[in-house]
Amino acid sequence: MSRVIFLLLVIVGSFNLYGDAPPRTERLYLSGTGKDNTVTWDFFVSEGMNSKQWSTIEVPSCWELQGFGAYNYGHDDFDDRLNEYGLYKYEFQVPDSWGKDEIRIVFEGVMTDAEVKINGKMAGPVHQGAFYEFKYPISDLLNYDGVNTLEVRVDKASSNESINHAERKADFWIFGGIFRPVYLERLPADHIDRVATDAQADGSINADVYIRSDKAERIELELYELDGTPVRNVSMQNLMKEQDKWSIKAKAPDVKTWNPESPKLYTLRFNLLDTRGAIVHQVDQRIGFRTVEVLESDGIYVNDVRIKLKGVNRHSFYPESGRTTSRALSIEHVKMMKEMNMNAVRMSHYPPDVHFLDVCDSLGLFVIDEVCTWHKPKLDTEVGRKIVRETVIRDVNHPSIILWANGNETGWNTELDDDYARWDIQQREVIHPWNIFRKTNTLHYFNYHALANDAYSADRILFPTEFLHGLYDGGHGAGLDDYWKLMWNMPTVAGGFLWDFADEAVVRTDKNGVLDTDGNHAADGIVGPYGEKEASFFTIKEIWSPVYVEDRFIREDFNGVFRVENRYHFTSLDNCTMTAKWMRFNGPDDAVDGLVLDQRKVNLPALNPGEKGSFFVEKPAGWTSAHALHLTATDKNGNEIFTWSYPVMRPEEVRPQPGGSTEENKLESSVENNRITVQAGNMTYTFSGENGRLLKVLKGNELIPLRDGPTILGHQDKVDTITVSGSKEKIEIVTLFEKTNKSPAWASVKEKSADRVQWTVYPDGLLNLYVEFKGKRIAEDLKGISFSFPESAVKHKKWLGDGPYRVWRNRMKGSRFQVWENEYNNTVTGEAGMEYPEFKGYFSNLYWAKVEGRNNNGFTVFCHSPQTFFRMLSPKAHEAGGDPKKRVSPYFPAGDISFLKNIAPIGTKFQHPETMGPQGNAENYFGNDDNPMLMELTFKF
Repeated sequence: MSRVIFLLLVIVGSFNLYGDAPPRTERLYLSGTGKDNTVTWDFFVSEGMNSKQWSTIEVPSCWELQGFGAYNYGHDDFDDRLNEYGLYKYEFQVPDSWGKDEIRIVFEGVMTDAEVKINGKMAGPVHQGAFYEFKYPISDLLNYDGVNTLEVRVDKASSNESINHAERKADFWIFGGIFRPVYLERLPADHIDRVATDAQADGSINADVYIRSDKAERIELELYELDGTPVRNVSMQNLMKEQDKWSIKAKAPDVKTWNPESPKLYTLRFNLLDTRGAIVHQVDQRIGFRTVEVLESDGIYVNDVRIKLKGVNRHSFYPESGRTTSRALSIEHVKMMKEMNMNAVRMSHYPPDVHFLDVCDSLGLFVIDEVCTWHKPKLDTEVGRKIVRETVIRDVNHPSIILWANGNETGWNTELDDDYARWDIQQREVIHPWNIFRKTNTLHYFNYHALANDAYSADRILFPTEFLHGLYDGGHGAGLDDYWKLMWNMPTVAGGFLWDFADEAVVRTDKNGVLDTDGNHAADGIVGPYGEKEASFFTIKEIWSPVYVEDRFIREDFNGVFRVENRYHFTSLDNCTMTAKWMRFNGPDDAVDGLVLDQRKVNLPALNPGEKGSFFVEKPAGWTSAHALHLTATDKNGNEIFTWSYPVMRPEEVRPQPGGSTEENKLESSVENNRITVQAGNMTYTFSGENGRLLKVLKGNELIPLRDGPTILGHQDKVDTITVSGSKEKIEIVTLFEKTNKSPAWASVKEKSADRVQWTVYPDGLLNLYVEFKGKRIAEDLKGISFSFPESAVKHKKWLGDGPYRVWRNRMKGSRFQVWENEYNNTVTGEAGMEYPEFKGYFSNLYWAKVEGRNNNGFTVFCHSPQTFFRMLSPKAHEAGGDPKKRVSPYFPAGDISFLKNIAPIGTKFQHPETMGPQGNAENYFGNDDNPMLMELTFKF
């Protein structure tokens, strides 16, 4: 090998990097720092792609994404895998000045077994476990006046079978390689090996300082702002010296506490001093002052406040780099979680990159940190103890971490439960995700009725570490409204964690770069593989909003009052701002932009966390001319919490006015061969003389392929009469069906009524449709009407209504009422296309829609009936085996375009929708209504 070697030197600390600074820890990166910053090493892989020859690879990386070895998902038969190994080589130099210091080589993560050699000699025992940082002292193995050779053998499968069960056979993608950074660490000969801190909300500091020194006499503590501004010297209250560990008790008065809403951080500086008072080593540790308590049969408390965890599970993943990520990606992911008004994240199912925890500390998320296990058999105790130690020692100082998880779903080794406390100075509680364990019940994927919480475990703190599994477009936001209404108000429920954050669709270098979710195994995300926001993103954002605004409608007697609850844990509501915008929107043929008729600030009440109250929105002059009111809440950092929208005008007020008869626009009608033809200007309509349905639409000579409607869904009544009547101003075609019983089964007196379809054609070609059909107190089927319109003819849609995402019956929140538009796409959520918002599906609160055809053959429809759903085509079915039990494949009626009074719900990977709460039930209770259901539309071609 002959290659120019560039090494990145980093002094570990947040400030005082230059000048006469005391001795500090230095890092020399041998690899890059993440997926966007890599270094080229020599590489050989034993089997699979580009195998059996020396080549080069970028480090850090997963070798499959670099075109080596073989892809595996955890469910693949282990004996059928290649289980390849890789050999790495890299040459480097170290500064001559390091010769008298302690030098270590640090690997932040290697999958899976790693054998490390420096200049041909073993650096230490083979490391086992992919997701854990490990290091070796190598001072005696280095050449300080020449080139050093690093060799690493990485086995994708471990020689420890329990590691394979925990990591290599788990329900996620299995990669190989040095996938996290590698660096040298230089410490002075007399040094602080590591520190473990416990900074409490009252300013108390407990710290264990692990010393490697014969000269050290005492230690000083200093507290700084993150920018280096001194806060004050910390008063040392007690120092207890053991051989290699000094235990400190200290106090920092008047500190600000850390919590996810105000994640205040400080730098705690440790100065190790010799007998002369000279600093022999200086270490900076970022800390946050906060107290965590799990009170039995009560709840999880942070800083004396009982909290609700609004969380999600997250894998460390990116499509083009696998488990190799970056700080920028960590920031992006945490910001998206915060945008959804989440306050927590669970590491699934392994410790993340250090930078992810750093970002959780700085931006504010509670964290459950977890060691990697997967069902049974459990981790061996010997290797498990090493893994627990590595996890806790690395992560102990992060204020974001409030709980440890000893594995996942029966994979825990109970002999390890007490090991966490050995290494954790903060003595955080340990949980068993999905199990009843000690003070907690972290039940997974339970049905809604389980929230009765009346079993023998009712006294445990309940918080599902996985619930509402988001396969494809199911789960997540679907069902969350029902679940959360109970969970928020149940005192012993501490919240929960949705499964999961992002679709794990990996780029297949062996399949021309296609994105692969391994069928239905990894298409579980709230966002797509590249962070594309799916509909549940916005549903969660509304349901988990810390500013909870009670649902309401605006009518003519609107009094301006909105009821509100402060669902923050640590923030007064008057730290937020709210803006009211009275909006008027353009029509179908104009730009989507709306006009703000009036905008003004809303004064929010000074509600403490948990308090309820109200706020008042002033009504400007002419407010009834607005289409909608938008209320936007903004947090103290200027981030949008949510925007609620309230239609002001009713849909019947957004009605085109027909033109009268002119020389150019005359009405003519004829009946021939059981067909009714009406000519109106350049429009020709043909209706069936047998059932009154629209058969054909011509605009001049251009066919508009809207036809075969209205079909009244579930309708069995026979046609009684069809009549045609008219004048020069309109022609009406009325279809009356035979009178049939409209009374409920229990009624002693039976009443009959006739359903009715009426078409009205105006001289300018406007076509009005009025449909009456029997209402039902309880409906298990969809109520409404459908038409045919070929999918191949659809190019684009624009609409005034809720959007921009489709809805399900149990995922109605998260939308906004305004004008939206999108081009046709055939996205199958989480599976194919990945273009969002999806074009096809159910859309709520329709006022009008303009459907653009591919050959100037579209139409505009105005809906005059309130609370109407617009059905645009039917989503493409999932691939074979993707949804075998039809839990996430909601029902769509016959036809292509529908106007409906109710729609279908969606389930999860493990639940049918009827098990997920009232909104998922198959029955729709409309109530008793003497009047029929009405659907009135106007078509413009």
